[in-house]
Amino acid sequence: MPERTRRQFFLGVLGLWRPMGVLGALFFSEQVWAGAQREEPLVDSVRTALSSAIANHAPPVPEFANTEDRLTYLRWLGAQSERLKKQKPDFNTRKEFLQSVWYEAKRAGLDVALVLGLIQVESGFRKFAVSSAGARGYMQVMPFWTRVLGDGDAGTLFHMQTNLRFGCVILRHYLELEGGDLFLALGRYNGSRGQAPYPNAVLGARKRWVFD
Repeated sequence: MPERTRRQFFLGVLGLWRPMGVLGALFFSEQVWAGAQREEPLVDSVRTALSSAIANHAPPVPEFANTEDRLTYLRWLGAQSERLKKQKPDFNTRKEFLQSVWYEAKRAGLDVALVLGLIQVESGFRKFAVSSAGARGYMQVMPFWTRVLGDGDAGTLFHMQTNLRFGCVILRHYLELEGGDLFLALGRYNGSRGQAPYPNAVLGARKRWVFD
């Protein structure tokens, strides 16, 4: 990657470089950066592990070791619900969505704010979004994944939990494939590996969803 582009990427992570044509559009319009994961051969062990992760249909009900953790989650839920009002006016819809995002992100070992930022960039929080490449739903999952890892029914990608499950498992797979390099993993998720605009956009959007 050219030095100037990589420098822009890391400045973007630090919040020092923000191309308004990208981030401005994300915050003030419905423009999204939906891309397309590319189908690649998977070794049998990886395919089996990913399929198992997808097939576990445990309900997205958060469990907590103690009262303090539960209260932290409830504060997070309240804060994010307020931030999401414009995209999802109905409280119960927001609650169910946020609870599922939290559950699936944690289950996959991902940062919840990162997953929310990715959803914002990929679909603008639209459940039935479809990209020009055919990617579907909140996390813009390509239909081939249902054939590779599931039952082949691409229509299920419009089901909230199924879409979030696929998206989080795929992003975790890409992170492991890239040795933990978030920049490359995000690019691979979008089908633009090695290019800075998409990772910058997701990391910029992530800041909106950080909860302290």
